[in-house]
Amino acid sequence: HHLLYNRNIIFKGGINPHYYCLPILKTEGDRQALLDAAINHPKFFLGTDSAPHTVSTKECCPGCAGCFTSHMAVELVAEAFDSQGRLDALEDFVSKRGAQFYGLPISTTTRTLKRESWTIPASYPFGPETVVPVRCG
Repeated sequence: HHLLYNRNIIFKGGINPHYYCLPILKTEGDRQALLDAAINHPKFFLGTDSAPHTVSTKECCPGCAGCFTSHMAVELVAEAFDSQGRLDALEDFVSKRGAQFYGLPISTTTRTLKRESWTIPASYPFGPETVVPVRCG
């Protein structure tokens, strides 16, 4: 989500705790620089930090920092790269650079993304509670 959003999303239409994370989303210039590094720098690779905090721990004072993105992490990165016309760099960022950095073999398993619209659920069950994902509804 750091590749797609700047800090303004936290306050759009009122305070939105489901975009509050640490490190906090930065300025638009910072987001653009991060996206450029993700696309072009061989030492940058995907590292997700999805945080499924329950509604009771996010929608309170003080709310937990963290965004639940595991339901669409690769799709978010694909959208960010596509916005720059650089889907060609997606496989390296998502699948190859991390393995190379850690000296691991590159996976031969593939994943195919299809461009289609879908509605993200308003919430997902999480034990006896629920979590609200990024871009819900």
